[in-house]
Formats: sequence, structure tokens, C-alpha cells
Amino acid sequence: MSAELIDQGNALLMQRDQLNKAEGILGTANAALDGIESRLRNNQDDLDALCALAEEMLEGGFIAPGGVAEAGDLVLVVEEVEVEVRSAPIPSLDFIDIEVGDDWASYFAKVQGYADRNGLTLSEDPFGSLLSPTQRIALEKRIRDEFSLKNANCDKFDYMIAGTCGFVGGLIDVFFVGLPGQGTLTKFTDDVTDGFVQKFARVCGWKGPREGKDPMASAIAFLERNFKVNYDHRHGGDVGGLFDMSTKNHHIKSLAHSPDLVGLFFSILDQFTNTAHFVDGGKIISVDTSGSGFELKGSDFVSKVFAGFVNWFGHLVSDVAGSSGAQGRGSGIPIPFFSLLQFINIGEFGQHKQTFAKIAVQVFEKGYDFRHGMALAIPVFVTELLIRVMWTFKQRFHDDRPWTECVPSAANPELRRMLLVGHGTLCVVDGADAALRSGGDMIQFMLRSNLIGWARFGTLALKELRAWYKAGGLDVEAVDAYLDVEYERLLEPQHMMHHGW
Repeated sequence: MSAELIDQGNALLMQRDQLNKAEGILGTANAALDGIESRLRNNQDDLDALCALAEEMLEGGFIAPGGVAEAGDLVLVVEEVEVEVRSAPIPSLDFIDIEVGDDWASYFAKVQGYADRNGLTLSEDPFGSLLSPTQRIALEKRIRDEFSLKNANCDKFDYMIAGTCGFVGGLIDVFFVGLPGQGTLTKFTDDVTDGFVQKFARVCGWKGPREGKDPMASAIAFLERNFKVNYDHRHGGDVGGLFDMSTKNHHIKSLAHSPDLVGLFFSILDQFTNTAHFVDGGKIISVDTSGSGFELKGSDFVSKVFAGFVNWFGHLVSDVAGSSGAQGRGSGIPIPFFSLLQFINIGEFGQHKQTFAKIAVQVFEKGYDFRHGMALAIPVFVTELLIRVMWTFKQRFHDDRPWTECVPSAANPELRRMLLVGHGTLCVVDGADAALRSGGDMIQFMLRSNLIGWARFGTLALKELRAWYKAGGLDVEAVDAYLDVEYERLLEPQHMMHHGW
């Protein structure tokens, strides 16, 4: 619970204390008024009785007409008696004085002053005191029923749906993705990437290619000129022969060329410190670039960070479809986090006993780049979408649930299990195809494997293991989110007015 919510809850507690004390004072005042009214009624009764007695005496001749007493007459003497009415004093009411123009800080300072004057302590959990016993019991029951981590209870139809959707996704992967640059979907994503690069270049001021020039090469060259960086080394000669690097793999070896948080971090670091960081043999190698003539624009730290981000993104766009001088498809940028595979410098694969890190670099050199990664994501996305849609329709029309309960949230245990089965089926189809077509060659196996699908399956497997391990416990994140919503509802003016706070 945030500190702001706690302060607001304590303000409500102080307001309720004021209300309770005001109600007590009103009760005391009402009791005093009732006592005065009772005494007035008694006095009126005594006066009425006295008047009646006087009339009887006049009618009986006890008093002479005209009211003049003569000898022998009975004289009625009425004496004035002073009656003092006493009641308990009504205590004064302490209150929080709210003035026009008060902000939250000044108002809460007055709340704290009220608490100090009345010997009250601000609570660390004010909403627990604001809830009535009935509300607290209902809340605890709802938390037990709705926020307990449960294992999935899928029926045979759920598994059939998930398996079928995953099989469809696997077939799309086998027949329409294939090897980098050869599959139908990879060619499609290559064309989409080329179109995006040209549109981005036009937004940045590119006027189009000269007559007879290739549009893609012209657009890439324009972006390379306008988004220069100091870490764009082309081959081993540019780094003084510190390690082996070529134009086909310099994008994967340079950490700043990775389109993810790792790449952004190293790009900003390299531009600020005039260095370039590469990976070779499972180790990070830093190269001094102070003599490159590069200078990061910006007058202060924030502007330099922004300029560094723009350079990073613009340079990635210039490289995503290959370089301006590339022949054919060219070497793009790696799939997000693919560069980190170079740190797995273990194993002996193939006849040359190469480590897994070197295998990953060679796979990238053969076209397993960001463009191919977009193609790999299509069957994964289709599988995910089909499962969620089919689960929604089954909940609505087979299980006869209202639409509000058919939202395909991954927090649902059954849907989570179906996604795991579906993506697992896709990975089985993909793995079997890669194993059969690769003939035992590790590079060919990875080229035909859907890394995006395996990553998605891995994240779902971890979630399922976590749910299985914590089954019966509470989903703390879901409970916190629900309680935050309830606390906000308690602080709404309509709710406070309804309860008289």
C-alpha cells in the first residue's frame, strides 16, 4: 500500500472520529433539551391545577367578588417560588479547520494536529479500521475464493483445443517459415522491413533515390549518414585485430547493435565514454574509440541521453535490412537477446568441435536475424490467438458463462495450461521437423528451430511450475491489485457521503 493511500485512510479515520464525537455531543444536547421540556410540562401541569383551584374557590364563595377580602373570608396566598434548572454542560467540539486554498500537505498537517490534540495514533493500516466486521468477513471470503492459487482443472476438450491450435501453428512454422530468406513468411517480413526503413528515412528527411539508384541502398545510406555512432566497426581490422570479426557478424558481436535493453545500455555507455563493447569467446571486449571523431550531441546529461537514444534507434533502423553496400539480403540486426547466446561458450559441436557461442554466431551469419525473427513470431502469435479465442467461445457457449467471465486472461489456470500445451505442441512439431531436416548438423538444426516459440514455451512452463509449487497459497500480486482498487473506491466522495464519513 502506498504512503499516499495510508495518509488518505488516516484522514478518513480522523474524520470518522470527529463524526462520532459530534454525534455524542448532539446526543448530550438532545438529552438536556428533553429534560428542559419535561420540566416545562410539569410546571404547566402545576399552573393548570392552580388555576382550576382558584376557579373552584371563586365559585364556592371563598373569595368575594372583586377580589376584596372581608372579615371572615378565607384568603388564598400564592407565593412566587424561584426554580433553578441545572443540566450538565455540553462539551466543546474539536474539529479540523479546512480553509479555502488548503493543499493536501497543509490539510494533512491539520489532521496530524487533530490526532495529537486528541491522543490518537495514525495507523499503518487505516483501512482495516474503516471496514466493518461484516465487510471484513466478506472481503476475507472473497480473497480465499478468488485469489487462491489453484491448479488447472482442464477437461478433455481443453486439451484437444490447445493441441489442435498448437499443431496448426506448427504446420505454419514448417511450411511457411523454413530457412532464413527462403520461407514465404520470411520473404514477407523482409518486404515489410524494407518498406518500414524507407518510410522512416522519408520521415527523417530522405527525398528518395537518385535516378537509377536502388531505393533501399539509398535509404540505408541516408540513415547511416544521419545516425552515426562510434561502435559501428565492420571487421577485425577496425579493432586492431583484437578478435575475429567480419561484415557478416559484426552486428551480433557488437552489443550495442542488439535491439533490446542490453543494446540500449551499451549504446548509451559507448557514446558517453567513447568506447565500443564486443563479445568474443564468451567475454566482453572493450575498444577505445576516442580517435573516431564522434561527438555526442547535447548540452546537458538529459539531452545527451536523448541524443544517444535517437542515435541508437536510428542506427538500428539503418542496419535492420542490411548495410547500404550489402549484396542480396544483407546482414541485419540480431533477434532481441540473441547476442547473449555468445556467452554460452561451452560444448563441442560438429566435426570442428565448436562451442555453442560460435554456433550461434554462424547461425546469425546465415540470416537468422531480426527479420527472420518476425517471421518466426507469426506462427507463435497464431497459436496464442487461436487458443485464447477458442477458450473464450468455449467458456461462453459450452460452459454458459457470461461474457464478463470470458475474458482470456493468462491468470486463469485453465487458459494458462492450454497455452502451455498449445505452445508445447508447436515446439514438438518444430523440433521434430528441425531434427529430421538437419541431419544431425547443429547449425542446420538451429536455423530450422523457432527460437521465439521455444522462448514462449519456456516462460509458460516457468509460470506453470510456479503455480504448481504455490498451489493453495494466495496470489499476492492479484490481491494487492484488488485491494488498491477497493481502497480507491473507499476514498471516492460518493462512498464517503453514503457512509456519513
